Amino acid sequence: MSRNNVSTKEVSVAEQGLEPAETEPAVEPLRPNVDLQTQAKVDANHPDAGMSGLSLAAEEKALAREAEKARTRERWDRRQSSDREARTRQVIAAGSHQRRDEFAERRASVDPWADPEQEDPRATLAQDELAAVNQEARRIAANTKGWTDAAVSRQLAARVANGDELVTAVIQVTEQIQEAPGTIIPIEAVSEVARGTVSIAGEWAEDWEPAHPAIQQVGLLEDDTGRIKVTVWRKSGQPRIDEGERVRLVDAATSWYDGRVSVALTGWSRVDFPERDRWWEG
Repeated sequence: MSRNNVSTKEVSVAEQGLEPAETEPAVEPLRPNVDLQTQAKVDANHPDAGMSGLSLAAEEKALAREAEKARTRERWDRRQSSDREARTRQVIAAGSHQRRDEFAERRASVDPWADPEQEDPRATLAQDELAAVNQEARRIAANTKGWTDAAVSRQLAARVANGDELVTAVIQVTEQIQEAPGTIIPIEAVSEVARGTVSIAGEWAEDWEPAHPAIQQVGLLEDDTGRIKVTVWRKSGQPRIDEGERVRLVDAATSWYDGRVSVALTGWSRVDFPERDRWWEG
C-alpha cells in the first residue's frame, strides 16, 4: 500500500501570485509647532492663569519673578509719617539755589553791573553825564512800552561807566530793548529786529479781502512811524480786528517777501484791545 508524501515546502507570496500587503508607516513622536508654542506662552503669562499647568522649573521661575516685583515696589521707608517727600523737595530746592547762585556769579563776572549788590552805575557818573543819560533814557522809554525811564537809564549808565560813548550805549540799549520778548517796538523798527517774533501796536488802518480761505483777516497796521501788513491765519483762533480800532499785537511772526517785512498772527500770538479793555469808562 503506497503512502502519499505531504510536502512541507513554504510558498512565498510572490510565487502564489498575490499582491504584497501595504507597509504601515512608522509613528513619529508629537512635537509642538510654532502656533502651539506661542499659545502656551500666552496662556502661561495670562494674569488669570496662575501657576496651574506649569512645570516645576517654570513654576519656580514665575515665583521668583513675582517676588522680585514685590521687592521692587516695596519702599524702604515704611513709616506712616514718612518725610521722604519733604527731604526730596529740600534737595531739589538746594540744587536750584546753587544753580541760581552759580548763574549770578557767571553773569557778574561778565557784566559787573549785573550783581544786585554792586553800586548803582548812575552813582559813578558825573552830573553832566547823568543828565545826558537820563535824557536819552526818557526818549527811549517813550518809544517802547514795558520799560521805565529808570530801567533804561540804569542800562545806559552801566555801559557809559564801562567806557562806551553815549551814542554807542544808546544804540546798544535800544537794540537790546527791541529784541527783548514782549517789548512793544515802533513799526519802522520791525525790519531791524533779528528775532522771529515782534510786538507792535497801532491802529488798524485798512481791512483787505483775504485772497485765500486759510486767511481769516488781512490788513494794514499803522503807528506814528509807518505801516505794516498783518495777516491773521484762520487756524490761529484770534479775534477779528475792526477797521479804525487800536490794537496791540504781541509775539507776531515776521516774514519777508520782495524785500518787505510783514507780520502774521499765529496761535502763539496775543491780541490786546486797549479801548475794549476800558469799556467800563464809557
